[in-house]
Amino acid sequence: MRNHNRITFKRLYQYFILALTGKDFDFTSGSIRKAIFMLSIPMILEMMMESIFAIVDIAYVSRVSVNAVATIGLTESVITLVYAIAIGLSMAATAIVARRIGEKNILGAKESAVQAILLGVLVSLIVSVVGIFYSKDILALMGAEPDLIDEGYEYTQLLLGGNVTILLLFLINAIFRGAGDASIAMWALVLSNGLNIFLDPIFIFGWGPIPEFGVAGAAIATNIGRGTAVLFQLAVLFFGWSKIKIGLSDLVLRLKVMLNLVKVSLGGIAQFLIGTSSWVFLMRIMSEFGSEVLAGYTIAIRVMLFTLMPSWGMSNAAATLVGQNLGAEKPNRAELSVWKTGKYNAIFMAVVSVIYLLFAYTIVGWFNPNSTVVENGGLCLQIIAAGYVFYAYGMVVTQAFNGSGDTRTPTKINFIAFWLFQLPLAYVSSITLDYGAVGVFVAITSAEVLLAIMAIVWFRKGDWKKVSV
Repeated sequence: MRNHNRITFKRLYQYFILALTGKDFDFTSGSIRKAIFMLSIPMILEMMMESIFAIVDIAYVSRVSVNAVATIGLTESVITLVYAIAIGLSMAATAIVARRIGEKNILGAKESAVQAILLGVLVSLIVSVVGIFYSKDILALMGAEPDLIDEGYEYTQLLLGGNVTILLLFLINAIFRGAGDASIAMWALVLSNGLNIFLDPIFIFGWGPIPEFGVAGAAIATNIGRGTAVLFQLAVLFFGWSKIKIGLSDLVLRLKVMLNLVKVSLGGIAQFLIGTSSWVFLMRIMSEFGSEVLAGYTIAIRVMLFTLMPSWGMSNAAATLVGQNLGAEKPNRAELSVWKTGKYNAIFMAVVSVIYLLFAYTIVGWFNPNSTVVENGGLCLQIIAAGYVFYAYGMVVTQAFNGSGDTRTPTKINFIAFWLFQLPLAYVSSITLDYGAVGVFVAITSAEVLLAIMAIVWFRKGDWKKVSV
């Protein structure tokens, strides 16, 4: 038995190293469990790097002021609208690139990748103009108090102004994931967030010739870190270190390819605009209860992302497996990959939920000792963690739809779960019925449970297998 365990551990270690080094692997044949493992490991580590940065970032900013923490919460609730566009385009890029790779059509995959990048740059320029000139108005619209606006508007200005790094980092990593080069996407995030973590205290608190920028320093560090990672991604694409190699001659507008990308991405953008705009309205409701409650909520969400991001990484593996296997005309293998990925994700999230239920207040207390912040942050974390197993299946199945190119179904599900159910419930329970912040927390968990149930029911119908992109 010991020898068997030793052999199994050795084999897992070998697969782990192969996954990190990005060894070429055919995800349309062989063991599904191995395919999930080989894709999930770099994707989970990629997302863990993102969530580790989120935790470190809020830990540093918490030492500045409660207003600084609240500024990040308000700004990121707005910038999630940018994330919505980035993720929507990314879903289309992953679905189309994965389908072309499954079809063994490398040229088609390359053309789609280039059009995705060009589209991302165009969108980012529009967002930059709005962010640079209207940062104070944006914070005021979100319900920020005057002293918070004065202290934090530069953070909003810098983060929105430099959103091109967010869009391209998302988009190019989605291209790598669709091609099955998940390890390259992981290393891009390691570089980006490693630099962020290193530069954060330098720009926030000042060091040597670098002055103290306060909360704005966090945005400076983020832009430098993400910008450097984007340069790395472009180098990989142009020097041909992945399945997709781009040359200067490829940088031309191909309307037919771009329109196909836009067509697929519209559902994804709408899907995430619905989801993320609901977070904006929830943040607006939370701002009614004061900066301390808002800070507790912001810390809890950052902590929650620490585990949701790795879970999201596993969900991305399901999207790639679905796309490539549909391209290889193996729909049954695609479906089986989704159920197996969902099971593994649910086991992981169940373990995490127990930890959060037991230690929520202690964890929030690490970031801010204020009793009101800890009380609200801890309660938020516990209530949301209660629905983690549902989140696990909901994320995997939703990403499976997206990986197939069927972005419309998750859009309908999000519309029902978030706009028709979550927002009315949050407002009525927190404001009308006077349950306060607790009403918002319960609405979040209830909506995610509803989303998971609807996604599974629709997925079982199997219409996603007939989608062409």
